[in-house]
Amino acid sequence: MKKNLILLLVAMLVISACNLPAAKTGTPYVNEADRINTVAAKTVEAIATQLAAPVIPQATPTFQQPLGTPLVVVSTPTLTPLPQPTRTITPVPVPCDRAEMVSETIPDGTEVAAGAAFTKTWTLKNTGTCTWNSGYAVVFFGKEAMNGPAARQLTTGTVAPGQEVQISLDLKAPARAGTFRGEWKLRNASSVLFGLGSTASQPFWVEIAVKGSEYNFVDNMCASGVEWRSGTGVLPCPGNETDANGFVKKVDNPKMETGDTDDEPALWTNPQFIDNGTISGKYPAIIITAGSRFKTVLGCLADAPNCNVKFQLNARIDGAAETTLAEWTETSDGKFTRVDLDLSSLAGKSVVFVLVVKANGPSDQDRAFWLLPRIVVEN
Repeated sequence: MKKNLILLLVAMLVISACNLPAAKTGTPYVNEADRINTVAAKTVEAIATQLAAPVIPQATPTFQQPLGTPLVVVSTPTLTPLPQPTRTITPVPVPCDRAEMVSETIPDGTEVAAGAAFTKTWTLKNTGTCTWNSGYAVVFFGKEAMNGPAARQLTTGTVAPGQEVQISLDLKAPARAGTFRGEWKLRNASSVLFGLGSTASQPFWVEIAVKGSEYNFVDNMCASGVEWRSGTGVLPCPGNETDANGFVKKVDNPKMETGDTDDEPALWTNPQFIDNGTISGKYPAIIITAGSRFKTVLGCLADAPNCNVKFQLNARIDGAAETTLAEWTETSDGKFTRVDLDLSSLAGKSVVFVLVVKANGPSDQDRAFWLLPRIVVEN
């Protein structure tokens, strides 16, 4: 491209050289043609030099403030931070009486046999500001008491703030299937209840699961809510076998009319010492579950050849009047009766059972026994 441009310029110069003015006097050209060629050659050389020179880019002109003009300085504005609201923290006052759970035995959901005795222990920490003393007590707060006390002294000493104390209660599982929870709280010397949590209002508890229901009438013979009566009124429990008003007594290894000794406990229920005398034991209400059965062995104890009695299993169902579920007659004849009574028709109902023994005629050695009377659940 550059070569073609040079040739074009040379041609133009040759053409134009013909019109150049003649050489002045003294010019060292031989003739006009020589002059033209020389001028053309120099011109071409100059043009070629310019074309071969590197192109130097021109810097972009920058604005220059004219001399003598005052310098204007633009300052950055200073931002003033907005004032922050003052946060006031009000401390929560610590209650005088408050507790915190540290540990416990019998975790929630522990399976316990129906009617079984067990001990629950809580370890509590005093997180209040007052010292616990002998005027403080642990009290039943609600749900299932499980034969626990209504109230019991917390400690015989003192428990200062930050110290711990162990609380143990002897309890008994209900005789029916289900999940049972008993709640407890503490009570101060001014009879004010308190417990766990930031507000000292939460109870501590025991929660057990009774899978298979079994109620033992012998073990509960003298339990709270059980009442033994004869024609003379309420009888003491346990009774004395010389009491003419009738009596109930536990026999650990009863000797039966067959002469055999059994290793299961029995209830010796002797009617009042009169003709057609009676004795009865009323037990607290039990919720009957599906598959429940009443089991026992009935008979007369040894050394009572004139024993002649009638056994009855009575019940008050859902608060209704007492009715007889079944009855059996026993004499001292060397035999006894095995009872296995289906209670499925009572499932879901609240039943008060009553064990009754009646003398058939004259009272004469009516040493009647119920061998391990109980309610079991067979699924």
